[in-house]
Amino acid sequence: MSRAVFDRFDVIDIDTHLTEPADVWTARVSKKWGDLVPHVRQLDGKDLWFVGDTPVGMPGAYSMAGHDGSPPEFRDGYDDIPASMYDAKARLAFMDAEKIHAQILYPNVGGFGAGGFRKLGDPELMLECVRAYNDFLLEWCAEDPTRLVPVMATPFWDVPAAVAEIERCAELGYHAVLMCNQPQDHEQPVLRHKHWDPLWGAAQDAGMTMSFHVGGGDLADLLDDPADIGFKANFARISTNAFMDNARCITDLICGGVCHRFPKLKMVSVESGAGWIPFVLEALDWQWQNNGVREEHPEYDLLPSEYFRRQIYASFWFEEHGLAAVLERYPDNVLFETDYPHPTCQAPGPVSAGTHPHLYAEKALHDVPDEILQRVLHDTAATLYGLS
Repeated sequence: MSRAVFDRFDVIDIDTHLTEPADVWTARVSKKWGDLVPHVRQLDGKDLWFVGDTPVGMPGAYSMAGHDGSPPEFRDGYDDIPASMYDAKARLAFMDAEKIHAQILYPNVGGFGAGGFRKLGDPELMLECVRAYNDFLLEWCAEDPTRLVPVMATPFWDVPAAVAEIERCAELGYHAVLMCNQPQDHEQPVLRHKHWDPLWGAAQDAGMTMSFHVGGGDLADLLDDPADIGFKANFARISTNAFMDNARCITDLICGGVCHRFPKLKMVSVESGAGWIPFVLEALDWQWQNNGVREEHPEYDLLPSEYFRRQIYASFWFEEHGLAAVLERYPDNVLFETDYPHPTCQAPGPVSAGTHPHLYAEKALHDVPDEILQRVLHDTAATLYGLS
């Protein structure tokens, strides 16, 4: 009898989140800013993140794994949040229990594309808080840098500052950059604009992977339900539509010539799912060939699907029915994730519910050849993030 999937491979989970401890910024940012620095207060018995007197986030909302409720039934605060969500030693113990070798770490408070830092208002404070977060995350991952991999936040609203921060973080040992997938929602040019070329160039020169996490745009409609369909239905609608935002993101990157101009830049579509990839690429190839793109851009020497194969990656964590086609066509461009500890993560309930990663893998991946699983669960991610 063959061993279980997670027992056969050193699994790398390419999308998890860190519930930031309450002192991330108050312990690292200049006191001159007072309570404009992100800090935690209690309101009606719940821990909330504040900037000044404005609430900007809730630790319990980011920390749902193992919780009995579903949004908006969040944990109240740090007293209820398992230590594995904010403490590095506890995270490593959790990973051991879940048979996960390494995890790639993304933020919460600063936003899934770093756009949350713009709520701070003052450009100097925004940049100081981005740098403080990047310093903190590197310190946190130092508990075991062979298993905990930080992804730097990027002050994308200031291109020269973003380039400088990419260069600084590369020197510190970072391997991955978080870039907003929907910058137009933050009053910035769209991704396909050459405005962003200095960022792509800086990441390529540093050998750093560029990550586009879903939910990097304007999430105001999480709380805005003009059709009155209900919080839970609206949450499901927004979460699913976010996957399609990354379809647009990938289309922008390819059609905007980013892959052509920066052929060594590796880009990851994070928490977007993967089953839609074959259709989107087939559609792009069809439009590319039938609409004369190469006549307009003779310098584009590859088809969209070929640019994708060379440079772009997607990730999955709950799909079953659509996986076979994408793994057959793009076995070197697909990565595994859990989204721990978010509401849609791979470990929200008890083992008996069949939602833990290793149980999911047994259902979804049992027919996939080990040669492909080795790439999907370990090898591709190890190359992208500088792991062994």
